[in-house]
Amino acid sequence: MLTVALTGNVASGKSAVSVVWREAGVSVLDADQVARDVVAPGTPALEEVAGAFGREMLGENGALNRDRLRHLVFCDPRARARLESIVHPRVRARRDEWLAELARRGEALAVAEVPLLFETGLEGEFDVIVLVDAPEAVRLERLIRARGLSRAEGERILAAQMPAAEKRRRSDIVIDNEGSLEELRARALAVLGVLRERAGGVRDPDGPAPLRIDMHVHTSASHDCLCDPGAVLERAEAAGLGRICVTDHNELDAALELATRAPERVIPGEEVRTAEGIDVIGLYLRERIPKGTPAEEVCDRVHAQGGIVYIPHPYAGGKGGSGRHLDRLAGRVDVVEVLNARLHRTALNRQAAAWAERNHRLRGAGSDAHSLTEIGAAFVLCPPHPNEPAALLAALRVGTAQGRTSPPYVHLTSTWAKIWKRLGR
Repeated sequence: MLTVALTGNVASGKSAVSVVWREAGVSVLDADQVARDVVAPGTPALEEVAGAFGREMLGENGALNRDRLRHLVFCDPRARARLESIVHPRVRARRDEWLAELARRGEALAVAEVPLLFETGLEGEFDVIVLVDAPEAVRLERLIRARGLSRAEGERILAAQMPAAEKRRRSDIVIDNEGSLEELRARALAVLGVLRERAGGVRDPDGPAPLRIDMHVHTSASHDCLCDPGAVLERAEAAGLGRICVTDHNELDAALELATRAPERVIPGEEVRTAEGIDVIGLYLRERIPKGTPAEEVCDRVHAQGGIVYIPHPYAGGKGGSGRHLDRLAGRVDVVEVLNARLHRTALNRQAAAWAERNHRLRGAGSDAHSLTEIGAAFVLCPPHPNEPAALLAALRVGTAQGRTSPPYVHLTSTWAKIWKRLGR
């Protein structure tokens, strides 16, 4: 069973996401309801709260006066810590019982709302962390409007929580909620499709299947590859890929021809060897960028064509520059390859992923295939979307890098291709 923690700061919209997922048939634990249940009248937790903070925290009917208690704990960090020590262990126990029951029933996917996931050190107890986030100014206005608070009260509540930037860094998937409820619903359903796929291919039969994109594939237009472009397209389909990025070394013609032949399945690109000796990939290109162009200029030329700057294998020696140029290019980079199937030192992929997180860059994955059998070894799993730059970037925000490392012998295919072409065959 895939366990998912749904978290987010106050007024981020996580409860709205949980509603969307429940309506789609997902088992979601309502954290707010559990927290209310554990301090219901007559419970040991309520008596402990009254003993810690005074009987004035109880209303005339014996129930907890939440407004009064909230005002107290948000003004006093020690009081908040005391309340959490009473409530959180009981909420956690009920959540664990709930997850155990779903596992016994054979559920493939379980989602638990955990508002204070990082603050309580529970992030390691879930397979996937999904954060719902919105700009602080937006959350403040929502908080004031929904709870009738003063601006000063709202600001105190926001200031008492862990910064959203830190939570984004530590989350697997982020759902941005700066817009309308309709936009949030669309993003929530897109993420749900990815989660269901990761849970074992279980998805809404009426919903679209997630899209698999191998973002780094070569054809015989590359100097070190012998794969016929048409065969590449056929192999990609057989491997279950919905789309491939054709990224030949310093060449674009084959990619453009394939994109004309299969416009929904091919993203035309070029892997440019820059003046610094590193590789930069441009996606959605219309014109070739010459080999030997400085890296910063390559990025600018890609963007001038309306394309996407994708940095492959950034920590590989030589062609990646061992990461030396990343910080200099950071402001021009759109996507970083965090899983390259041809990198057998997995630490290099981990370094790329860590850099992408630190710099809030989107994450991509590709097989770097130079032979047909490699195609699809690594890919991004993301929501279906139109084959255009803005749509791909939006999909990558909720996509996940998946795949495996190719066998070491695949490098022999590249070597043989170079020898074969030098012999003029």
